[in-house]
Amino acid sequence: MSFNKGVRQTHRGLSIIFTLTVIANFATMAAVGEPPMWVVYSPLPPLFLMLATGLWMFFLPYTARGRGGS
Repeated sequence: MSFNKGVRQTHRGLSIIFTLTVIANFATMAAVGEPPMWVVYSPLPPLFLMLATGLWMFFLPYTARGRGGS
């Protein structure tokens, strides 16, 4: 059960990082105009990791039910 708690905590942390990178993206667009490409694409790595952890948490109840869990 500790692994699942770690996945949940990782997902929460990634969501904070994703939100901050999106805010930084909009702030850079407001200040500079056309932001550099690394700022534009900086939200993507946390987003893909959130996709993986979110899918894990989505399918977890279905796999637990198959193993006889609650």
